[in-house]
This record gives sequence, structure tokens and C-alpha cells, in this order.
Amino acid sequence: MPFPTQAFGTKGTYKLFGVVTNRKEAGDTVIWWHRERCGDSEQAHAVVKSDLAGGQLPSQVFGANAAWWAISLLTHNLTAVMQRLALGQAWIGKRMKAMRFRLIGLPGRVIRHARRLIIRLGGDAAALPIIIQARQTIRKLAAVPTG
Repeated sequence: MPFPTQAFGTKGTYKLFGVVTNRKEAGDTVIWWHRERCGDSEQAHAVVKSDLAGGQLPSQVFGANAAWWAISLLTHNLTAVMQRLALGQAWIGKRMKAMRFRLIGLPGRVIRHARRLIIRLGGDAAALPIIIQARQTIRKLAAVPTG
């Protein structure tokens, strides 16, 4: 087998693995926590590779590809923060394609008039309440003192 194993007589052969953590819980609790979260990292990796173009590296130069991957990870993290803090529960877990079609790629026009910035949305503007709520939430987050 390609991974470490240990034979336990009549009970059979078992795969060995280790979990290193800084958690304070009992060992069996940590192992069950580790098993429950299984698959989340693979899903996040797939999102970065397919939704955020992390899998389409721009060149054969290692440094450029590393920068591309770092920017993809930064985009993934900022998107996750935006979903959790500004957009609310309904948007947590939505893929980038859904966000692009429902929020980012909306037809509209930006107008500067009388020292004001006005955004006119085209179509039925179903996303307008979501955008207003997200902007208000971001404004509240900006007012919170740090540290």
C-alpha cells in the first residue's frame, strides 16, 4: 500500500496517520473533529482552481505562477469574507459564478452628477436591495474600532 500501515494480528491491517494540533480537547474529540471537516479543503481548492482561474497558470515562470496563485487565494478569502460579513446567510456557500451573475455583472450605468455618484441598474434590478444592504453592512464594519 502507498501509505504506512500496521498489522494487528487477527484484527487486520490498519492505515496509520497522525494529527498534530494546538487544540486542548481530548484526543478522540480532535480526531472526530478532523473527520467531520474532511473534504472542505478539497472543495475550497476546487473553487480556487475552477472559479477563480487558479488552475490556468499564466506562464512557465515559477514566480509569475506563484503570484497568480497568491492572488487567486486572496480573491477567494475576500469573497468568503464578503459573503459572511456583508451579504448574509443566503450567500454563504454560493459559487463565484452565482455572485458574478447576480451581483457583479449587472447591467447598469455609473453617473456623476452634482458631486454625487449615482448607479442606475438596468432590467428589473432585483439585486438592488442586496446591494444596499451589503453597502450598509460594510459601512457599519468600517466604523468599528480595531484592536
